[in-house]
Parts: sequence; C-alpha cells; structure tokens
Amino acid sequence: MKIATWNINGVKARIDNLRDWLKASNPDIACLQEIKSVDESFPRLEIEELGYHVETHGQKGFNGVALLSKIRPDEVNRGLPGDDLDEQSRFIEGVFSVNGGVIRVVSLYLPNGNPPDDPVKYPYKLAWMERLQRFAEQRLTLEEPLILAGDYNVIPEPHDCHDPRVWAGDALFLPQTRQAFRRFENLGLTDAVRATTDATKLYTFWDYQAGAWQKNNGIRIDHLMLSPEAAIKLRSTAIEKHVRAWEKPSDHVPVIGIFDF
Repeated sequence: MKIATWNINGVKARIDNLRDWLKASNPDIACLQEIKSVDESFPRLEIEELGYHVETHGQKGFNGVALLSKIRPDEVNRGLPGDDLDEQSRFIEGVFSVNGGVIRVVSLYLPNGNPPDDPVKYPYKLAWMERLQRFAEQRLTLEEPLILAGDYNVIPEPHDCHDPRVWAGDALFLPQTRQAFRRFENLGLTDAVRATTDATKLYTFWDYQAGAWQKNNGIRIDHLMLSPEAAIKLRSTAIEKHVRAWEKPSDHVPVIGIFDF
C-alpha cells in the first residue's frame, strides 16, 4: 500500500499537477495540505473520476486538508481535539479497513509560527503541537497502525536543511519547536524517511524565492510519523523531488511510504 503526503499549496491552482501526479504515482491514500478551498468548492469530480474517494476539511483562502483514497474510509474525524475555539482547518483523520484490521491515517498541517516574536502565531504553533501530542498519546493506546502524515513545519535536525545558520531564528527550527517535536517523536513514533535512510540533502520544500530550487537550498518539513504497528509494516520511502520541476509547482513535493498493508 502506497501512502503519500503532499502540501499542494492551492488545489485549484494545481489541479492539473495533482491529477498528473495521481495518475503517475498512483498512491492508495494521498494526504493533502493547504488545499485553500472550502469543502463545497473542492474539485471533487476531477479527482473522483480517477477512482479516488474524497474527504476534505476546508477553509476559504488558506489552510485546509484532504484525504484522497482508493478505498472508502469507515470513519472520518475533522479537527484536532483539544480546543473548541480553534477554527483553522488543519487536521483530518480517516480510518480504513485493510487486511488484518484497520489503519488510521491523518493529514495534518501544523502551524508555521512565524514570526516567532508574534504574540499569537508562535504560541499557537506550540499549543497545537501539545494538542497533537495528546491526540497521539490517546491513539497509541489503541495499538493500531497510525500514520500521521503532513506538513509539520518542523525541521527536525540540522542536516534537514541546507544551512542551519539561515534557519537559526525561524519558528521551524527554534529549539522550542524541535524540542516539542522530539517529545512527540519520543512517544514511540517513527520518522518514516529517517527509518529508511540517513542521507543528507533530502528536502521536501524549496522556496519560490532566490533560486532555492535551482540551488537545492531546501528543507525537510513534510513527514510521515508512524506508530509501532505501522512502522513494522514500512518497506520503503521516497521523496518525489521531480514534481518540484513541473510547471506551476507547489513549493513542496510528495513524500511516499510503502507499507505491507
């Protein structure tokens, strides 16, 4: 089973790229972030005609997440628990029946948090990470395969960016951010890409500015985080870097996990 995550950076602007990628890569489940569309305006028919079921948690103009799947989910949950006042659409969970039981797949879009001295944005990021940790703690008690896939807006380690000095003061790389991510990981979650390779210069995002793509000045912020029950089923991963060179690309590329489900 192929499970992918991709920050599409506007599904309407990149519907052709999305369709081309779905046909070429053929994931069984695709987790999208930053769809930037309300549910009613999502280009559902264009995706459904490729054989995918569509579940969205949208928001006008920004944020928004989606699950595209070849199998219909048994259950869908929208919104990260823990704050009833949080109106930002950043989280959707699907439960899917597979051979031997079920898997839980989450598409998440963790807050950016910049600028870090903003009295709202960075505290919101850290609070969201705390809520995500509590959610993961609860789900891990179920002892089911759980895949938390998405744009985490976290650079875990110095070798996950082209130049740590450039990112030293950024909310994606601040010590507090990385410590929060480490606490989350230390629940027993596995970073799928790092479980399969320790290669450097593996990036999932390249800014549109300053020739970042051409110079390979990237960062790795899109992750598949796995429960132990999912990690033992992991066979390989891939970062589909070639998609960044397409016309009108997203600034992110898909990250793939192949599992024995």
